[in-house]
Amino acid sequence: MLSIGTIVMGAANVRRAVDFWCRALDYVPRGGLVEDDWTVLVPADGSGPGLALGLSETPVQEHPRVHLDLYAGDAADQAAEVRRLIALGAERVDWDRYPDDPDFIVLADTEGNRFCVIDTSR
Repeated sequence: MLSIGTIVMGAANVRRAVDFWCRALDYVPRGGLVEDDWTVLVPADGSGPGLALGLSETPVQEHPRVHLDLYAGDAADQAAEVRRLIALGAERVDWDRYPDDPDFIVLADTEGNRFCVIDTSR
């Protein structure tokens, strides 16, 4: 049976992306190795999929076909996590596809990659 082992994202500056995602998710570089063109991050506690960051010169997609959903516990937790991620360097995205009363907030990482913070209590 297959399982997701690593999610791969592009970055114009891999080291900057590594710094953001390590602090955002409590991940660490696999084997302690950080390269300028490719780095794999793994959960510090050892459970969960890896996140690989590869050097990319392609532009960020305004409406990406694939993105990360990060789960928060409830609306208060979601708001606190959004504030924390913005303090780490994320930015709010002026998302034109929000439904009425969304349970998610769209952010972009330091490389412009879109991701969502989800209120899972709804």
